[in-house]
Amino acid sequence: MPGHRSLADQLRSWSDERLSRLLHERPDLATPAPHDSGQLASRAATRSSLMRALDGLTRLELCVLDALVVAGQTTPEELVTLVRAVPGATSAALDRLLDLALAWESTAGVRALTGVAEAMAGVRGGGTSGLHPRSADAPPPEEVRRRLDELSPAARTLLEHVAEQGGEATTGTSRHHVSVADAATPAEELLARRLLVPRSGGVVVLPGEVGLALRGGTTTREPVDEVPEVVTSERSGDLVDRAAAGAAFEVVRRVELLLDQWSTAPPTALRSGGLGVRDLKATATLLHVDEPTAALLVETAYAAGLLATAADRDGNPAWVPTDLFDSWSAQEPAARWATLARAWLDTARLPSLVGRRDPQGKAWNALQPELSSGLAAEARRMALEVLAELPPGTVVASGTGPPSVVARVTWLRPRRPRTRADQVAAALVEAAVLGLCALGGLATYARALLHGDDPAPALAGLLPEPVDHVLLQADLTAVAPGPLESSLARRLQLVADVESRGGATVYRFTPGSVRRALDSGWTAVELHEFVGSVSRTPVPQPLTYLVDDTARTYGAVRVGAVEAFLRSDDESALTELEHHPRAAGLGLRRIAPTVLVSTTPLDVLLPRLRELGGSPVVEAPDGTVHVARPDVLRARTPKDRRAPAGASARAAAHRTAAASAVVTAIRSGDQAARTRPATAATLSPGGSLAALREAVETRAPVLISYVDNHGTSTERIIDPVSVEGGQLTAHDHRSDDVRTFAVHRITSVKPVAASP
Repeated sequence: MPGHRSLADQLRSWSDERLSRLLHERPDLATPAPHDSGQLASRAATRSSLMRALDGLTRLELCVLDALVVAGQTTPEELVTLVRAVPGATSAALDRLLDLALAWESTAGVRALTGVAEAMAGVRGGGTSGLHPRSADAPPPEEVRRRLDELSPAARTLLEHVAEQGGEATTGTSRHHVSVADAATPAEELLARRLLVPRSGGVVVLPGEVGLALRGGTTTREPVDEVPEVVTSERSGDLVDRAAAGAAFEVVRRVELLLDQWSTAPPTALRSGGLGVRDLKATATLLHVDEPTAALLVETAYAAGLLATAADRDGNPAWVPTDLFDSWSAQEPAARWATLARAWLDTARLPSLVGRRDPQGKAWNALQPELSSGLAAEARRMALEVLAELPPGTVVASGTGPPSVVARVTWLRPRRPRTRADQVAAALVEAAVLGLCALGGLATYARALLHGDDPAPALAGLLPEPVDHVLLQADLTAVAPGPLESSLARRLQLVADVESRGGATVYRFTPGSVRRALDSGWTAVELHEFVGSVSRTPVPQPLTYLVDDTARTYGAVRVGAVEAFLRSDDESALTELEHHPRAAGLGLRRIAPTVLVSTTPLDVLLPRLRELGGSPVVEAPDGTVHVARPDVLRARTPKDRRAPAGASARAAAHRTAAASAVVTAIRSGDQAARTRPATAATLSPGGSLAALREAVETRAPVLISYVDNHGTSTERIIDPVSVEGGQLTAHDHRSDDVRTFAVHRITSVKPVAASP
């Protein structure tokens, strides 16, 4: 409206004193409007989406967008002349920029989206030229070239130096406003001809039209549409598939062996959540691989949800297999490999950094929570996609091939950080170890994995059929002529030691391995039946003698806890142990003709006696033989890990258990609602304690109001068990479990009728 003054104009005209008094009386005038925060959030979201769009552009597309920023609003025809590339490639790149809304067309021409120039500023190389935008009143290119030709050699050298250093400089004592005739220094020559333009703060900038003229009329001096070629060599596709399938089978076998071992002897988890260096070395020795490969297998098992932390037998956190491992190990080898490969392809973990140093100089541990990157999955997928684009019968050449793949991925995503190159190179190495590629080529079944299909059917035909027998030799060895069935391999590893692996695995029977089977509850008869049933050759006599001799001496001495006691019906056996030269430190003392006691703890005494040549067994309190087989540990599968195919039965069991827990909680809540008093009186801690002690004595259920650590109040029906040290131990009807409650957090206690 004419003559109307806005509130802002009125405030500007008022004195400081009056303005201060107004803001004191109306503080809402100094508070941003509610929609201001929404606008800030919207701008932040817009910038974030803009950065993601720029990060997904190729070098050619970034250079075309950079040329749009330098040119300002221009025509597609002129844009083609500004980019050093084939015109058709530039036009195709422009079309994609228009589809992504990074550029837009109008009747006056094409221009970059607002905010693109700011987002691309400060990033040199890859897709940005470093040129400033052209001036609004820029002279024609011919005029700029004429001015450049008039420069002295010193002024031309200075101008090119400024262009190479980012297009900005300071002039020192040079005059900013001077005519061409009065220019006395090279800087004044440039300023007089408007080849450098002054800005505030004594800074001068190189206009975009001058930078274009120095580079021959284009934003770059080299072509930007030349995609780096991948160095290749010829290789049969069938050979690649067979070699990759062999590696895939080894990965499945080693992961299963690793998790079987950690089921009974889990490594302790570090306080930081990682795996110790010594445990990683032990893992590498167990799997017969180097430490980087061991770290890759451990990280892949973790990414697949087969490994997690749980409390060991002593209550300490340890790395143990999850309950998903049982269903995974029951699947076919091809399906098991697909679970591992898919997890590796999608995980953000960085196994290649294990053993290296972080910026603070500390070595990275396997399974360390910080060992991840949001770009890792993209780097793996793009590296494999480059291999998938190779013509049939060609693979990446050894030596020069991997660097060319890194160069190709860098051209496709030039805005990624420098660490991206290391991730791409590591992805090629890891893919070869895991069996996705071999001999520099991508396996056929891995292409299905990249496309989101199931690779198991294609891989199954390449894997060797598992065998159900071994060949026993007279030298106490058993040769597996191929990959054994999973159940047979586990039983054979219990009664024999693996001597060598490969196409034919060799197992060796020793007194220690036979004793290990006896410790696990096997009998000599069962051992004879087992080796006879799994061998295609006759059982050699030395193996029969080995089993019988070990079983004959097994259990001649029984060890118990006094600290420890030793009992035997053979007095001579105890006498031999008591007077053995190396048994002096065991603290043995005879208390009866058939009993010795020791001051050495049982877990130390047992292996020491075996080192002396004995074969003792542990005796239970009732006098029976205690089976020393360790319990198998399992952790809960993390919720964010995918369940493999074939786990429907387990999933149904979990759903049934979850439904049962929900029904229990609902019934508990219904009972609590029926018994809730009309007016609940708040009790003091002393009153709550007295009411709870009475409930413990009468063994009657009560309804309590409990405030947790977050300040949330809930009502629970409980069966009190004991009250000690300010803690209530009770059976909670809601969770159907025994838990503890802090008495000072209980605000009310009311008796209820017993649950039906």
